[in-house]
Amino acid sequence: MRFSTMRQLMMLLLLTTSCITDASLSDPLITSLISGTTRSSLISGATRTCPTKTFNATGLSENLESSQDDDQNETNTGKKPLRVLFLSSDTGGGHRASAEALARQFQLHFPGSTYDLVDVWTLDGVYPYKALVKSYKHLSAHPFQWRFFYHLSNAFPNGKIANIHSGIMCEKKIRKRIAGYDPDVVVSVHPAMNNAPRVATRKLGEIHGKHIPFFTVVTDLGSGHSHWFEKKVEKLYVASERIRRLARRRARTPAKNIVMSGLPIRQEFAVQSEKLGDRTSESGKIYQKQIKEKLGFSTDKPMVLVMGGGEGVGSLADIADEMYIKLTESGVNATICVVCGRNDKLKTDLTERDWDNVMTSRGIRNRFKRRSRKQSSNVIDPNLKGEVEVIGLGYIDEMADYMVAADVLVTKAGPGTIAEAAAVGLPVMMTSFLPGQEAGNVEVVLDAGFGEYCRRPERIGETVANWLKSEEVLFSMSRSASKAGHPNAAAEIAVDIGEITQKWIDTNLLANDGTRKSISSSAL
Repeated sequence: MRFSTMRQLMMLLLLTTSCITDASLSDPLITSLISGTTRSSLISGATRTCPTKTFNATGLSENLESSQDDDQNETNTGKKPLRVLFLSSDTGGGHRASAEALARQFQLHFPGSTYDLVDVWTLDGVYPYKALVKSYKHLSAHPFQWRFFYHLSNAFPNGKIANIHSGIMCEKKIRKRIAGYDPDVVVSVHPAMNNAPRVATRKLGEIHGKHIPFFTVVTDLGSGHSHWFEKKVEKLYVASERIRRLARRRARTPAKNIVMSGLPIRQEFAVQSEKLGDRTSESGKIYQKQIKEKLGFSTDKPMVLVMGGGEGVGSLADIADEMYIKLTESGVNATICVVCGRNDKLKTDLTERDWDNVMTSRGIRNRFKRRSRKQSSNVIDPNLKGEVEVIGLGYIDEMADYMVAADVLVTKAGPGTIAEAAAVGLPVMMTSFLPGQEAGNVEVVLDAGFGEYCRRPERIGETVANWLKSEEVLFSMSRSASKAGHPNAAAEIAVDIGEITQKWIDTNLLANDGTRKSISSSAL
């Protein structure tokens, strides 16, 4: 390892380790946000046009369209528009995806609301905090290093040191940054955005004589870094009992301040979940066929959706090969859809691949390996051959539709993807996970009974083939997935935060003779 890289990694012992949550990077909206380009209105079917914003290089935003007058919005809905500030970082797409899911719900339920998303460490942190994004990209590409530094930074002494150091060095600048947005409420969706930003928000309230509530929405599912958890947040929203126990143990967060909410996912999944209902019912089967027809897939064959993230990684080529071989050998007719993301080379390769040759060469080689180890092999009926079609896909605009159409999802164990699958009752085969926070996601799925974890491509193919041969097994896992799903989590979280914030707005107005005090124009 180069000395400069080692020095950077050692400095991360002081840094609040970021935690990635897998979300659908195939969504162009999320991709544009990560690259710092434009954002369009998120509301579809609303009775009003919501503000469109453009993010500039500093993370600030400006309204490109004027919204209706705040007083008019309050008259129409009985709810005041909110100024929401999300705190996150570009360490994977999941944190921003959760923020966008919540933002859409704020705008739906509190019309006229505006929001901004800012990475205070990149803008206002000192080294090594300002190198958070760059360091994450290196560490996430090297799982062994990631595992080492994740667990080391998760230790109690290192967490305390990071909080003290970042507070001394960065809190005042963070306070000034937050004041510039003049928010009604601050919502953290990232583990690195809780201690110093919460203290900065509290001090702003003390200086200006108003309370600015600070909430944390944990975007991890089964495991969570200790920096997610603070004792004095307004409320902490968690997606599982495992995370709730962590919050109680690591930060002594009061039980009354912890809300079991589920993971905030996109509104499209709530809509599709309602339309689909129980996918094992007759009405569910009919709706699934309608979606398959809409997407251009055969309605007579099950569909396996294979995902590896926005880059199209995760041994997708090997998984696709083995899936094709095992399904064909098992006599299972199926469509395999591989989401390649930005990996155009993989998409082209899958489209042009000679699958008969794959079946012959790789199938023979794998069977030879099994004979060498076990001195025996299952006899394959030469007349038994499934009709399997492999389709390479790029970015997916309608991921909720694809998950409804699918009968099995094959993916890495990212929390966002798992939560989306559960929302539409989709069984999950997990193929990999990022050491540390994603390890717990595997346990969540296994405990809930709607999937399995396999690392070897040939084992993945065998297991999925067995699932597709048993409707009873698939239906059982689908019902378990639906039971574990929370398709309306984003709406429930946004409404709860919004109602609490509105009470604080009223209290602040009462304390200031009915005048809203701006914190952006006053000296800190």
